[in-house]
Amino acid sequence: MKRNVEMKEISDGNLYDLNDMVKADCNDCKGCSACCQGMGESIQLDPLDIYNLTIGLNTSFEQLLAGAIELNVVDGVILPNLSMKNAKEACYFLNEEGRCSIHAFRPGICRLFPLGRFYENHDFKYFLQVHECNNPNKTKVKVKKWIDTPNLQENKKFIIDWHYFIDDIQDKISEMEDEALMKKIDLFILQHFFIERYSEEEDFYTQFHVRLEKAKKIIERLTK
Repeated sequence: MKRNVEMKEISDGNLYDLNDMVKADCNDCKGCSACCQGMGESIQLDPLDIYNLTIGLNTSFEQLLAGAIELNVVDGVILPNLSMKNAKEACYFLNEEGRCSIHAFRPGICRLFPLGRFYENHDFKYFLQVHECNNPNKTKVKVKKWIDTPNLQENKKFIIDWHYFIDDIQDKISEMEDEALMKKIDLFILQHFFIERYSEEEDFYTQFHVRLEKAKKIIERLTK
């Protein structure tokens, strides 16, 4: 989701790399689950998130849609997000003790919080969202330790490529008048990147980039 805000309004004014220290550690969020409640449709999921959820829960995308996730239009593109439609408006995966039941394979946005990503020149750096976490006693932690993500270089390339691919599609759709074509592209992206399962026997990132190059060619043909 594109955010049209000034960085000075939402951050501490700094940009961080993986080896930088940032004041984001909340002592394992003990006694607090505020960021897992009332987030609406904002916890968007990418193909890696869905892959990790289907593997970690031994389920399918379709089964996740039965309650754990939902689909919404984000700047013209249909994308999945975590569901918070229960009585407490809490994440589907928040347990009775107020803890994350999928912490080992939680989505990328959850790993980041309260950090965000600032994209520029086909790259990104991290920033601290100063209004998102109310814990007054945060301590400094190294960024790469905080986000706790394996294969960081491959992961960063995936995040960048997915972000700019979706950004490009959103720009294309915003200029379209052919609603049938818009719907066709939306359904193709949903099927190609989310519904069709990735092999557990092969590297996810390799599979994703094969799909990405194929998708670019197909969408280019469709939009000529």
